[in-house]
Amino acid sequence: MTLNHSARGVYPIAPTPFHEDGRVDLASVDRMTDFYPEGGATGMTVLGVMGEAPKLDGTEALELATRFIRRAEGLPVIVGVSAPGFAAMRSLARAAMDAGAAGVMIAPPNTLRTDDQITTYYRQASEAIGEDVPFVIQDFPQTFSVVMTTGVIRRIVQENPACVMLKHEDWPGLEKISTLRGYQADGSMRPISILCGNGGLFLDFEVERGADGAMTGYAFPDMLVDLVRLQAEGRRDEAHDLFDAHLPLLRYEQQQGPTGLAVRKYVMAKRGIIASDVQRKPGVALTAKAKAEVEYLLARLARRDRRAVKLAA
Repeated sequence: MTLNHSARGVYPIAPTPFHEDGRVDLASVDRMTDFYPEGGATGMTVLGVMGEAPKLDGTEALELATRFIRRAEGLPVIVGVSAPGFAAMRSLARAAMDAGAAGVMIAPPNTLRTDDQITTYYRQASEAIGEDVPFVIQDFPQTFSVVMTTGVIRRIVQENPACVMLKHEDWPGLEKISTLRGYQADGSMRPISILCGNGGLFLDFEVERGADGAMTGYAFPDMLVDLVRLQAEGRRDEAHDLFDAHLPLLRYEQQQGPTGLAVRKYVMAKRGIIASDVQRKPGVALTAKAKAEVEYLLARLARRDRRAVKLAA
């Protein structure tokens, strides 16, 4: 199932579950891979920033990606292949595609500063992994310190036929989506899929601006599925009411770095999606105070969304 510009819906970013001793928890990988499609996900993404990919060695990364792909049984899986050099990127990308991945995601190294540097990097990356491999641009300046203008994104898309999707995580970024869709409308950029990150923090309006859905890792990905569906059905107020109910927890989970991941894993463990909220070292664990705050937010959420009722009991 090869990724193309028509991809829509929700592609959750899968965290990497670990045992207490730091080993990858494959049983939790299987539960997670079952949970996502049951909740309405149209695909999934593995080895992303919040998947603790830099903490895995090359063998582990490929074994994990392969496990997700095979367990997904036809659900398109995008594999993050960002690496300091193109040799490692090519090795993982080709192996993942051979295992059945739908495409790969490439983040820019934080050394890029000029527009020409950025566009050259993506051209060389596509050449390195093979121009037959569909790829996703990850535009996340808050983390990667690389600012991509709409003009730069258009250049990357136009210069690289294998570029089929933008993972949009710029903030603020609503006007960016509108501008890119405007390029498509006037014919100056070919169509691409736009899926949004940032934990879904702006997804309510991002889909109204023309985004095709979400690629992020909120602990209630099934809520994101419902939100995208409601907006597609023209049920705007219902979509915003649902989003508003989740916003306090979603915001709390969006704390930068390992703290936000700790919140996400804690709630996912409470939901039974993964067995433990452990992060591979170096990592953090929630304090008793932070857990109490999450429990409070879950109790409030349970008043408006039945998915949280058992968690708040």
